[in-house]
Amino acid sequence: MSGWQDLVTASLIGTERAVVPAAEIPGVPAPADPNPDPAAEVPGAPAPAGSGPDPAAVLLGRAALLTAARRAGRRPGHADPLPQVEADPRPAVSPAAGLRLARMLQGHNPELLAEWLAAAAARGLRPPPQLLPALLDRARRPGPAETAPSQRAPSQLALPRLVAEAGGPRTSWLAALNPDWEYAAAWLAALNADPASATAKDQAGDDAWRLGRTAQRRGYLAALLARDPAAARELVSGGWAAAGPGERAMFLAVLAEGLIAADEPLLEAALDDQAEEVRSWAAYLLARLPGSALGRRMAARARHYLRLEQGARGPRLTVLPPAGSDRAMRRDGITPGPAAGRSQLADRTRLMLEVMSRTPLGTWTEEFGLTAAQIAAVPAGDWAPVLLVGWSRAAIAQNDQDWMAALVNRALTGRRAGTTAEFEALRQLARHADPALGGPGAVPEREPDAPHAALGMLRVLRFRYQMLKELDNGPGVD
Repeated sequence: MSGWQDLVTASLIGTERAVVPAAEIPGVPAPADPNPDPAAEVPGAPAPAGSGPDPAAVLLGRAALLTAARRAGRRPGHADPLPQVEADPRPAVSPAAGLRLARMLQGHNPELLAEWLAAAAARGLRPPPQLLPALLDRARRPGPAETAPSQRAPSQLALPRLVAEAGGPRTSWLAALNPDWEYAAAWLAALNADPASATAKDQAGDDAWRLGRTAQRRGYLAALLARDPAAARELVSGGWAAAGPGERAMFLAVLAEGLIAADEPLLEAALDDQAEEVRSWAAYLLARLPGSALGRRMAARARHYLRLEQGARGPRLTVLPPAGSDRAMRRDGITPGPAAGRSQLADRTRLMLEVMSRTPLGTWTEEFGLTAAQIAAVPAGDWAPVLLVGWSRAAIAQNDQDWMAALVNRALTGRRAGTTAEFEALRQLARHADPALGGPGAVPEREPDAPHAALGMLRVLRFRYQMLKELDNGPGVD
């Protein structure tokens, strides 16, 4: 539209010295001439009073009209048709399961997404395709994974892989349309690679490992661990010395999903790492590893701090908390808290909690000759909250379902939780205990006026039970 440049020229010169050009738009009637008097056609000649509309207003109006025409009247550019997505032979989940997934993506128990995806994959089902974009966005930002090991379950660290697997062929198709989702296509390619040719030494993997960002290296390492654990561990051991603190913590975070006894030497050495986050991850993983030397050291300490005594009213747990944290305890991750504003009892309580959460739970059944349910029911006085939290953390880390069930039942039938740490412990138990505990009659009912924490735990257990039941109901239709 050449008229646009004419309008710009007129506006620069000024309507008092230039004629307002016409705005010619095909299909639109020509606007009225603001200067019907021939004398106005002479630049600089004054227009008679009341001879027509204000030329400046007309110029602005025509500029607005041309602007709208330029935006609305642009010819469409060429667009290639989207490629066809490869067919996914897996059936979709049932409508009820799809609706629950949508609720989770909207903020209702979103921490259970990884469990839902893993359960669907185990049943050979796929999520509704319309929910894949939201899943891909969610997995792209799962939150920090290397700095708080005790707060991140391995399933949450596996969320990107689970989403990539859930999407199947649609994952690669969607990733080609949005660069933010490329991580999922890389996951899928690594997981589907031919083991005979896709090793730690292949070219694509070598480029991702040597040149990629931390997130790309983490994704490649996790995919390799799922496909070829030996090669992944070789890659970690070979790159450990040259890696920075953040990457060493990332290595351990990835190993968390497939922890085996052969990882113990690396983890023991990492207890002496200069970086606190690396030491924290190493201590956390060693406490999860059955039969580890750290577990034996913790058990030897814990036996001095917790005893079962017989009193006039029956058995009772007596706690003698550690007086302080020596060098050996600090190496095993038992560190004193901030000194400012803390009493000696508060610091001893914290040390006791840390020891309990890292002690193998078999220590107590062997030491006391009782079942988990019987031990959890023994009175412990003012130390009951500390024991509940410590045992809960240990049960979740060690995936001990007997202890988790015992603690859930105790929370519903015994003393009421009253501390923030207890509330968080019950919340975590609800997420990790056997979902069958949410079935009808599986656990004692709580009264309607029960504390919010106990009722919340029951609600999450029932949510999980229904979630898996819906997935068991068979496939649905798209």
